[in-house]
Parts: sequence; C-alpha cells; structure tokens
Amino acid sequence: MPRTSRPRKGSLQFWPRKRAAKILPSVNWKPVHGKGILGFITYKAGMASALVKDLTEKSLTSKKQITFPVTILEAPNMKIFSLRFYNQGKVIKDVIVSNDKELKSKFKVPKTLKDLNKEIPQNYDDIRLMVYSLPKQAKLKKSPDVIEIVINADNKLEFIKPFIGKANSLADFLKPEIPLLDVRGLTKGKGFQGPVKRFGISLKAHKSEKGVRRPGSLAPWHPARVTFHAPMAGQLGFFSRVHYNLKLISSGSIKELNINPKSGFKNYGNINTSFIILKGSDQGPAKRPILITPSFRPTKSQSKLKYEFLELV
Repeated sequence: MPRTSRPRKGSLQFWPRKRAAKILPSVNWKPVHGKGILGFITYKAGMASALVKDLTEKSLTSKKQITFPVTILEAPNMKIFSLRFYNQGKVIKDVIVSNDKELKSKFKVPKTLKDLNKEIPQNYDDIRLMVYSLPKQAKLKKSPDVIEIVINADNKLEFIKPFIGKANSLADFLKPEIPLLDVRGLTKGKGFQGPVKRFGISLKAHKSEKGVRRPGSLAPWHPARVTFHAPMAGQLGFFSRVHYNLKLISSGSIKELNINPKSGFKNYGNINTSFIILKGSDQGPAKRPILITPSFRPTKSQSKLKYEFLELV
C-alpha cells in the first residue's frame, strides 16, 4: 500500500511568492544592535576563492593556509538625505539636509536647505536617517539607492551632525567589534516557473493524464476552492531574503589593496571604491544592491572563527 500522507512541498515561511516591491528591502531594526551607524548600502561584485590563514583556536586546520568561497561587495560612499524625527513610533518631521542633483531622479529636492537647528521639533523620542548611496563613484549607475537606517548613540542628534553634508565611507560603519554581518537583498529573478521547479514536487508517471509536471489534484470537490497550499505555477525569484552571520574576512579601500582580477569581475567590472569580503555566498546577481547590518543573533560557531586574509585565488 502507498503512503497515505506526505510532507508538504514549499516553505510557508515567506508568502506570498511574488516579486518584491523594492530593490532594497525594509529592515526590522528592533533586534539589530550595535554602536553608531547600523546599516550600509553595498553592491555585489561577484564571488571568488580566498586564500587565508586559519587562526581559529583548536581548529583542525589551525595555523594552516586554507581556501574557501567568498563574496566581494563594493561599498561606495553614502550620504544623508534627511533626518526623521519619531514620536511614539510615528514620523512627526522629516528635515532634508541634502539637495544633490543625483536625488532629482528620486525626490523633489528643494533648491535651498533650511537651518537644521531651527527645524528640530520639541517632542521626539527617536531619530532615524534617510541615506542614499553614491553608485556613480563605483561607475555602476547615476541614480542612488535610498533607504532608512538607524543610529545608536547616547545623543543621536549630536552624533550625526558631523556626518551631514559629507560622503561617509565604509570605515564609518565597520567597527572592530563587528565580526559578523547580516546581508539583506533580493534573490536572482527566475520569472514564471512551473510547480516542479517552484515547489520541488516530483514528476508523475509518464502516462498520467493532464500533464506530468503538475500536481495530481489541486483541491477536493468540497470545500470547492483551491487553497494557497496547492503547489501551482507562478513567480520564482526576486524575493527579499536575509542571510545571517556571514563572517567578515577583509575590508578596505581598493587604493590600499587591489583585489581586482586582470579582466575584472564577471558582469561587473573593476571595483573603484571600498570593498568587503564575506565568507560564503549571498543572494542576487552582480550589481545587485545589498544592505549590510551587524548580526543581531550571532552564533558561537561563527563568532569564534578567525582568519588572516592573504589573497584571492
């Protein structure tokens, strides 16, 4: 007798399975902790193999040279567009502090900026930043990517004033106490796909009626409706996903350490600004915007890893 039950196909953790509304996903900032600026916009350059020296204590490869796959992200400078003042979880005022010409493709930018000290509201309990990247420095595109990020400081207003009007680099975000990073972005789009590729269902027998690459039954007669559990064809990819606890291998400016291959990275070209090297892979194709944040639930196994970066191979 065949089994009367089977495991369901397709995870219900993310639903509905449709294209993401934004190229940079929103962040639930409540669990993210750290000091200073807690987010930075980067762009995926590609993957490579890194030669490192393992400095992890009690490791089987301790003090030996090992290689593993890494992801390279380019991090051009980032500027502050506006200060958002919150009160009880609602925005009460948005003070614009930048009117660069790159922003005209995204917003209606005022010709003259108002004095920040005069625009500060009286009753507010939190300040967040609307920041935008400068992909023109990386020779990717002209229009910037904009997202809201959080800062963590004793006096947030005084902490952020020196950063206003300046191009803030990756060094302003990365601190020595941030060995692990969470990576947020969109996966590679696959378009319209069938239920076999989309949900991983098995093929039916070759003499089955009404198709082989489809489920045997969408639903019973009663209740006379198809539930969202049924594996059906539709959009696959271009979904918002988070990769947790990626190990930071190396970072710096391309002027100090040139990691560009002779022919450049595939479908990307050469890195022109700062870079980050992360262990493993992250989502999306080349040139995809990626938001990096400090890890909010670091694991012991990832935290104890220590590597000395040697070169890309």
